Amino acid sequence: MKKVNISTLISFIFLLCMTLIWIFPLAWSLFTSFKNEIDIQTFGFTMLPIHWVITNYQDVLFHNTSAPVAKWFMNSMIISVTQTILVLVVVSMAAYGYTRLRFKGRDWLFSFLLATMMFPAVVNLIPLYKIVDTLGWVNSYWAAIVPGAAAVFNVFLVRQFMIGIPIELDESARIDGANDFQIYTKVTLPLIKPVLTVVALFTFTSSWNDFLWPSIVFNDIDKMPITPGLQLLQGMYVTDIGHAMAAAIIAIVPTFILYLFTQRYFLQSMSLSSGVKG
Repeated sequence: MKKVNISTLISFIFLLCMTLIWIFPLAWSLFTSFKNEIDIQTFGFTMLPIHWVITNYQDVLFHNTSAPVAKWFMNSMIISVTQTILVLVVVSMAAYGYTRLRFKGRDWLFSFLLATMMFPAVVNLIPLYKIVDTLGWVNSYWAAIVPGAAAVFNVFLVRQFMIGIPIELDESARIDGANDFQIYTKVTLPLIKPVLTVVALFTFTSSWNDFLWPSIVFNDIDKMPITPGLQLLQGMYVTDIGHAMAAAIIAIVPTFILYLFTQRYFLQSMSLSSGVKG
């Protein structure tokens, strides 16, 4: 019994230390966003502001034409929401095809699809940019939305979840005269809502936090999402730290609120992604 208590205490201390390591930079960024630049430069590294101000937020939202954070925020929201909806449609249909439709080479095709996950994403950057440029999508929302519409892992996750749905439900619907599309929309979709919720959460956060790809396909400041846009707040010789921290806090608000109200789905996603059936 004593060993269990000691191990529990050690685990608690370890988790507490990891939590503090994660929270401290976030807390410092939050408090720094309420400091004026003079206090930041004068007093250096301090946690709490000497003088509390909200001018940093006012400046980055309403008075910064070279870095329109409010416009970036809306761009990110449009891109993330649209991509999430598109991913749910594409992924659910692909998973339905790989589990319910019978065609020659289906399993081999799915195995080939999984094999593409072994290649690092950076390998696709140049050919993907060539395709986007050919389609005339550079500096448009589509350049950030479409390329991530069919993430292989999402297809795999939904397919593995869909395998657990009894095929007898489809057969019963087919006897009643339903076609494949009706079975997909009226039978399968309602049953896979839990895994689709997980996919939606992952897709939104991934799209919102994406930095590399939007930095490549957007060179128009007004079209940029907020994550790559934040780099423009860093000057060549000097950086207004208060403004940068305020913009960073604004950037994490949607994902923070999303996690706050959907914690149980994130926890559910851990069990789904780690315990999928083979």
